[in-house]
Amino acid sequence: MRTAVGAAGVALMAFGALLLWGQSTHWDVLIWLAGAVVLHDGVIAPLVLGVGFLVGGLKHRGLVRGALLAAGCLTLVALPVLLRPLPTANSSVLPLDYVRGLLISLAAVAVLAVLLGAGRWAWGRANRADDPESR
Repeated sequence: MRTAVGAAGVALMAFGALLLWGQSTHWDVLIWLAGAVVLHDGVIAPLVLGVGFLVGGLKHRGLVRGALLAAGCLTLVALPVLLRPLPTANSSVLPLDYVRGLLISLAAVAVLAVLLGAGRWAWGRANRADDPESR
């Protein structure tokens, strides 16, 4: 099954490359793909590794890493509308304040992470108080 799925994936990639090569903008796409690799390997991956190393010593590092992962995903999803050209001919194309929406979403992630951390702390404290061996 794995071989069949892998072969189908390779065939679809070859078909996509064939369709791309027939377009007049194939060099633009190749430059964009090379830029994506450079951006990932030169900026995003070292940044993620550095932040992971910095939060590695925290007690609730899984919670912090999860909140940072959610914030990163939200930011990546919002980037296309945040980086759009400002004036548009049609005012109904992107009518909302996307910066405010992203900031509200990031604040919600932060508040939920703090609440989860406080809940874990309170749960651990209550369990220690109930444990007769801890006295």
